[in-house]
Amino acid sequence: MPLDTSTYHLALLRLDGRRWNELRRMHAQISTQASADGSSYLEMGNTKVICTIAGPAEVRGAARREGAERDNAVVTVEIGIGGFSGVERRGGGKGKGDKRTTEMQNTIASAFQSTLFTHLYPHSTITISLHILSQDGSLLAACLNAATLALIDAGVPMSDYIVACTSGLTPPKAGTESADPLLDLNGMEEQELPWLTVGTLGAGERVSVLVMESRVQVGRLEGMLAVGVDGCKQVREILDGVVRRQGKRILESVVS
Repeated sequence: MPLDTSTYHLALLRLDGRRWNELRRMHAQISTQASADGSSYLEMGNTKVICTIAGPAEVRGAARREGAERDNAVVTVEIGIGGFSGVERRGGGKGKGDKRTTEMQNTIASAFQSTLFTHLYPHSTITISLHILSQDGSLLAACLNAATLALIDAGVPMSDYIVACTSGLTPPKAGTESADPLLDLNGMEEQELPWLTVGTLGAGERVSVLVMESRVQVGRLEGMLAVGVDGCKQVREILDGVVRRQGKRILESVVS
């Protein structure tokens, strides 16, 4: 069913009641899986992701001999998408071998390979496992945010947080070519509007991830990117609050 965008220009509200620059509700936890080296659970709207970390683990045997010259740890990413996670039910394990899933795995691995202090763990691997429980837009952004929290929980040193969100554009107003930017698109908006995923490193404006899966005029790209970077700053504050609260609980448990 086509997306009704009339409310954008009449009431300046989206279908879910948000204004153009508002994030969806975000909820996150860390240390959710006791058996993992690091873990997290994250919700961005109705998109829900669990992330677990294995490692850094030393590579042994034949794999060690093959990577004898490897001075840095290698980051690998595995994504499993539940058959119940989307509107259309699919067979369990869907995602392995899927082209879009493979692209997401490569994007996430590349982002963290350059951000983590992998030189501290030669001949090792760090495996990021992401489990998609529900999909409603901003999937790559949610995976990046969940992985950041899980890696912090695992104690893997990194230069700063990688935080991500999406931004898009409304259809042009009647009689004009102007279009308004939108922050943190849901699944229905992603199906109908041009959008991109942007990830930044730290609290600044250094872009570490930029993925666009739709076409847009070059002149409008700067506005979309600016809105996305501003959204990343809001996401970082939320994730930083989660980490600080967890640290406070750990300190209180040690003291008591």
